Amino acid sequence: MKASYFLGDKKFEVRDLPLPEIGEQDVLVRVAACGVCGTDVHIYHGSKGSTDVKPPVVLGHELAGEVEKIGSQVTTVKPGDHVTIDPNIYCGKCHFCQIGKKQMCQNLYAIGVNRDGGFAQYCVAPETQCYQLDKEVPLKYGAMTEPLACCVHGIDRAGIRQGDTVCVIGGGAIGLLMIQLAKLSGASKVILSEPVAMRREIGKKVGAWACVDPIHEDIKERLKELLGTEGVDVVIECVGTSVAAEQAFLAADRGATILLFSVPKPESIYSLHLEEVFQKELTILGSMINPDTHGRAAALINSGVLKLEPIITHSFSVEQVEEAILMQQSADSIKVIVEP
Repeated sequence: MKASYFLGDKKFEVRDLPLPEIGEQDVLVRVAACGVCGTDVHIYHGSKGSTDVKPPVVLGHELAGEVEKIGSQVTTVKPGDHVTIDPNIYCGKCHFCQIGKKQMCQNLYAIGVNRDGGFAQYCVAPETQCYQLDKEVPLKYGAMTEPLACCVHGIDRAGIRQGDTVCVIGGGAIGLLMIQLAKLSGASKVILSEPVAMRREIGKKVGAWACVDPIHEDIKERLKELLGTEGVDVVIECVGTSVAAEQAFLAADRGATILLFSVPKPESIYSLHLEEVFQKELTILGSMINPDTHGRAAALINSGVLKLEPIITHSFSVEQVEEAILMQQSADSIKVIVEP
C-alpha cells in the first residue's frame, strides 16, 4: 500500500508498504476519502494537533472507507461495510475521563495525529472507533463525519434555542456546517460573516438567511439593519484569528452566548473588554473535539439532511498530500479531501 508519511519540518515521504497487521479487536479499512483539517495545517507548520505529534506519522484523521479485514473478536462490522472513523481515543482512567469530560483526557491519542491515519490507502482502527455508513452515502461525505461531530459538540455547548438569531463568523467548511446545524437546532435566522464572495454564495446555498462582508461592511451596523437589534443571540466563531474574535464580540447582543469554536494559532491573543462582558452578561465558551458525538454525526450524514456537496471543493491523491494541505489554506478552497 501507499502511505504519505509526515516527517516534520513541512516534509512528506510517500512509502510503499505491506498491508498493516491487525489485532483481535482491530479493523483494517481501505481508505476512500480523508479530509484535510485545519489541525493538519497547524501540524504542517509545526504546531501540535489535538495531542502531540511525533513524526514520522501518517496524518489524516477525517477518514471514511470500506472494511477490508476484521480481527477475530470484532463483532460490530464486517468486510464490505462502509465506515467512518472517530480518531480520538481516550484512556478512560484519568481524572477528566472519570468526570465525563473525556475530551480533556490526559492520555488522549488520535488516529492521524500520533498514530498512522488516513493519508494512506489503508488504515487500522480499533473496532470501538468504527461507525457504519449507509452504502448509498458517498464515502467522500463520510469523510465529513469527524468535523461534523466536532461541530455537533460545539452546537451542544452553544445551547441554541428555538427562535434564536445566530451569526456564524467564517464560511469555511466548519462555518458552513455550523449554519446547517444552527438551523436544525431551531435558529430563526442564521447570518454568515465571510469576506470571500464565493463562500458567501455557498453559505446562502446551505441555508444562511443573510451574509455580511466584514471587510467592506461594519458587522455591528449591518446586523442592526438586518435584525433591528444590537446583535444576535448566539455567535459561533469559526476562523481562529484575533480579528474574528473581535467580530464575534461586536456581533453579540446583550445576554448572548459566544462560542469560540475554531482552532487558533498558539500565539493568537484577543484583548477582552471586561466591562463589556459584565454589561452584556455574555457567556463565552470553548469547544474541544468530539466527545460522544461521532455516532450522532454519522446519523446526520446517513440521513441526507445536510448539504455537503457544495462544501467539498478539491480532491488530491495520496502522493499529493502537501499540495492538498497548501490548497486547504487557500481562499479558493473550502474542504479539500485526499482520495487514496
